[in-house]
Amino acid sequence: MAEKNYYDVLGVAKDASEKDINHAYRHLSKKYHPDLNKEPGAEAKFKEITEAYEVLSDQQKRANYDQYGSADGPQGFGGNGGAGAGGFGGGAGYSDFSDIFSDLFGGGRRQQQDPSAPKRGRDLQYELTLTFEEAIFGKKTKIRYHRAAQCSDCHGTGAKPGTTPETCPDCHGSGAITRTVNTPMGQMQTQASCPRCQGTGKIIKEKCPKCGGTGHLEEQHQVEVDVPAGVEEGQQMRLQSQGDAGENGGPYGDLYIVFRVLASKDFERDGSTIYYNKAIDFTDAALGNEIDVKTVHGNGKLTIPAGTNTGTVFKLKGKGAPRLHSNAKGDELVKVTIKTPKKLSSDQKLALRAFAEASGDHSSANKGFFEKLKDKLK
Repeated sequence: MAEKNYYDVLGVAKDASEKDINHAYRHLSKKYHPDLNKEPGAEAKFKEITEAYEVLSDQQKRANYDQYGSADGPQGFGGNGGAGAGGFGGGAGYSDFSDIFSDLFGGGRRQQQDPSAPKRGRDLQYELTLTFEEAIFGKKTKIRYHRAAQCSDCHGTGAKPGTTPETCPDCHGSGAITRTVNTPMGQMQTQASCPRCQGTGKIIKEKCPKCGGTGHLEEQHQVEVDVPAGVEEGQQMRLQSQGDAGENGGPYGDLYIVFRVLASKDFERDGSTIYYNKAIDFTDAALGNEIDVKTVHGNGKLTIPAGTNTGTVFKLKGKGAPRLHSNAKGDELVKVTIKTPKKLSSDQKLALRAFAEASGDHSSANKGFFEKLKDKLK
């Protein structure tokens, strides 16, 4: 058998899947890569890991290794398996060595963005709480919130007024450093963020004293919000360029206003329709009457026809909420319930008994007159 146990080197079981082997190699190669790990023995460990992966990632070499202790099969021992012979087997999931290092270290074929290009600022969010009526009719209000604003002294450059940032001499403005790495597979190039300019591509020798070189200052910003009539809970509106300042001359982000609407003690709402419950006297329900009802637009009149049953719903056209961004209004739906008096005077009792007698109802004394009356009005 081979002197080295490749499964132990990668820290996987002998029946490990291809995915497990790839995962183990990615983790260990990044940990011991000589470009990242300067400890003694890291490079030797990295070569050992690469050797193990070269064998176990290739189905044929792994089969030979499992059976004979050598990736070359019965004719050879030692387990070297051709490490450094060029490339990974088909089981690796990568087309070549530079692919995996591009994935691990951010280099290779990954296209670099220009760090000096203008970048738009962050969008912000503000929750605005409205009363039920404010949501119906809209309002104008001023809000205050914190945002990152462009420094007025350096105009966002971060450099002391009268000076300008210089191109980083290490990365030449790219924001990234390319390093050549010697590996068992040959020389490979990796990219990392430039440590001198922190990936910005520029050096500020004299920082702006007002913003400390950031180009931004936190401010308490005030803006007027014109809440449209008819907004509902959870809806939002966008205020352009009221978010955080951009970078490198980029535009401000936007501010999103999210509306929160408080409940009403009188009304419920579904879109532009308003719902209202109204308790009426049983005499109004029996004889009919014109009664006062509340609407979001003030008091209104509702005609109750004679013989109205409890639970009847009436529509007050145009007395609902405005439709958003429209001159049209919804309706108010009034649901009536009939209330029964708990106390009656002697005259009222005599009158109701006379009503019962005239109606041919002689059982009211046994069942309870008002229970019978409610039955008639249902």
